[in-house]
Amino acid sequence: MLPSLMYTEWLKLKKSNVFPLVWISPLLAAVTGYFTMFDSGANQWFDPYFQMLLIHAVLFLPMMAGIFSASVCRYEHQNGGWKQLLALPVKRSSVYLSKFFIVMLFIAITQLLFFIGLLCVGMLQGFTDPFPWGMMLTRVFMGWIACLPLVTLQLWASTAWASFAAPVALNVILTLPNILVSNSEKFGPWYPWSQPFLGMLLGEEGDFFYSTQTLVFVIIGGFIIFSIGGLLYFKQKAV
Repeated sequence: MLPSLMYTEWLKLKKSNVFPLVWISPLLAAVTGYFTMFDSGANQWFDPYFQMLLIHAVLFLPMMAGIFSASVCRYEHQNGGWKQLLALPVKRSSVYLSKFFIVMLFIAITQLLFFIGLLCVGMLQGFTDPFPWGMMLTRVFMGWIACLPLVTLQLWASTAWASFAAPVALNVILTLPNILVSNSEKFGPWYPWSQPFLGMLLGEEGDFFYSTQTLVFVIIGGFIIFSIGGLLYFKQKAV
C-alpha cells in the first residue's frame, strides 16, 4: 500500500510546477561557486563548496523543505481532495508517511544535484587537487538528515492549514534569520533551520560542527516530536 501511495504522490508532484524547483538551488549554487572563486590555500574543492553552501544550505534547502511539504498537501486541500483520498481503503498513517517519504526523496534529489553541481564546477575550473569523496558525500548526507525535523514540522503545518501560502510563508520567515543565526555559537546549534548549513559545513581537519547535543536533541529529538505530533493530528483530522 505504501509504495503505491508514494508512486501516486510522485506523479502528482511530477506533473506540478514544483518538480522543476529541485534544480533551482543546485544551479544557483553552482553558478555562485564558479564565479566567486578564491584561493584559501586549502584543497581547491573547498573554496567553491563553501560559496555554494551560502546559497544552498543557508537559504534554499530549508525553504525547499517547506515548499515540497506544502506541495504534497496542496491537491488534497482543493475540491475536497482529503475526503476523496481518505474515503479509499487506505490507512491515514500510510497516507501521511507516503507524503513524508516523497518530500525526503525530493530533498535527496536536490542534494544529489548540488553534489553534481560541485563536480561540474571543479571540472570546468580544471581542478587538479584530489576530490575528497568521503568528506563531501558525508556532508551532503548530513544536510539531508538535518532536514528531517524541518520536513516533519512543515508537513504537520501543511496538513493543518488549507492555504498553500501560509506554511510556506512561515518557513521563509523562519529561514531568513539563518544568515545571522548560523554564525552564532550560542543560538546556531539549537536553531532547526540552521542545521542543514551546519551539517554540510566543513570543520577543521574534517570535523563536524555538530555537537552530540545538537544531533540528539535538535535533529533526532525534533524529528521524533514533530513526526508523532503530525501523525497524531492527521489521524484525528476532520475532513
